[in-house]
Amino acid sequence: MRAAIPRQCQLAVLILFFSAPGVAFSQSFHGGPLFDHFPLTLSLGERTEAAGPFFASEEQPAQRGWAVPPLLSHTWYTDVDGEEVDFLYPCLTYDRYGQEYLWQFLQVVSFSGGQTQQDGGTRRAEIFPIYFHRRSPNPADDYTAVLPFYGTIKHKFLRDEIHVVLFPFYVETRKKDVVTDNYLFPFFDLRRGDGLHGWQFWPLVGAEHKVLTSRTNDFGTVETVPGHDKFFALWPLYFHDDTGLGTDNPERFRAFLPLYAFTRSPQRDVSAYLWPFFSYTDDRAQKYREWDFPWPLFVIARGEGKTLTRFIPVYSRGFDTNMESQSYLWPVFTHHRDRAPALVRDRTKVLFWVYSKLDETNVAAGTTKRRLDGWPLFTYTRGHEGNTRLQIFAPLEPIVPSSKSVQRNLSPLWTLWRSERNAANGATSQSLLWNLYRRDTTPKARRTSLLLGLFQYQSGPEEKRLKLCFIPISKKKQTP
Repeated sequence: MRAAIPRQCQLAVLILFFSAPGVAFSQSFHGGPLFDHFPLTLSLGERTEAAGPFFASEEQPAQRGWAVPPLLSHTWYTDVDGEEVDFLYPCLTYDRYGQEYLWQFLQVVSFSGGQTQQDGGTRRAEIFPIYFHRRSPNPADDYTAVLPFYGTIKHKFLRDEIHVVLFPFYVETRKKDVVTDNYLFPFFDLRRGDGLHGWQFWPLVGAEHKVLTSRTNDFGTVETVPGHDKFFALWPLYFHDDTGLGTDNPERFRAFLPLYAFTRSPQRDVSAYLWPFFSYTDDRAQKYREWDFPWPLFVIARGEGKTLTRFIPVYSRGFDTNMESQSYLWPVFTHHRDRAPALVRDRTKVLFWVYSKLDETNVAAGTTKRRLDGWPLFTYTRGHEGNTRLQIFAPLEPIVPSSKSVQRNLSPLWTLWRSERNAANGATSQSLLWNLYRRDTTPKARRTSLLLGLFQYQSGPEEKRLKLCFIPISKKKQTP
């Protein structure tokens, strides 16, 4: 039933164009931007395009979909029982996988629900930042909040639980075992937890004390939680902190900004004067020393764990055992390289997206995936399997390279040229001005269509065919 909409759209177009004389010459009608049906190049399946960039349908072994850019698109996945609907993207989106679903309007209003193995049937509704609602089979996970008046929110905003009464007059937050009661947020609060108590009258004065405790982590192992003593006055001017108490690396931090700040521990010492203008770091654990004057504009670091020379925006170069980066006249030119046992990632950028090159090398397989972007002129991709694709123009693709919704709903509007090549079977395709010129080739056959299909040429292992104005002109048998 879901496939009825694109089938009906295709039928109307087919009736219009197949009524023309001479179309019986080919099994498919090729009318350029008006209508074209062709096999996919980079994967198994077929695609239909009509009315220039304003209609497309596609069918692959694991997914099907249709789109009327930029108004509406619908894609569903047969292998995972899911679907995606975009209406005037990014205004309204709908995503469903199994019984889980999510509606979003401008990423502000959202409704979600469904059933998973973890939480059963759960329903959520959100109008950010005013209304938050959740209902699930476990009443302990339910919550409702209407801000700023009253309510409870769970597992959001980096907190396990937030309770609000006439915000900002009273807010209670919980993160793990630490509970904070805020009165006239953020000025006065009281904190309590496992071996912890503290208070603050911000920004005048505040203190917190915690003793050494233990807890069981997610792997069932008992681990120690260090203690600390923290005090501040006239924030952010004066700090007196002792952390890591009860461990083999206790750390002392003292600061009276901007005059001085220093950190002392068995593994690391930091001294700063007239911060951030002058600072010095001696990191004995990572085996390097660093001078900042001022941070982060002028930095020099030397040692086994880190080597860095930075004079922003003129020049910067740094490296360690896993990473290397450099820049010239930032952001005119930047280069970053990450090395891991399984993957090497190399990226070069000129003025952010004006030119960008990204290479990802699979060390074990010895293959490299590449992406080139020249904003807003083109984007080029090559996968690990060797398949390539070139698109001209590309004003959004370099900025949001992984957005399928942009590719479905917006890319067809400005893609004047696209070229694809399948490395496995040797198939290629080129399209100019929404199939005003189109060419498809395989090692054994090729097809060319030009000027709304007024010129068409096909050749295969058995014969060659030529049509002008949809009328067969010649048909020649190939010599065995």
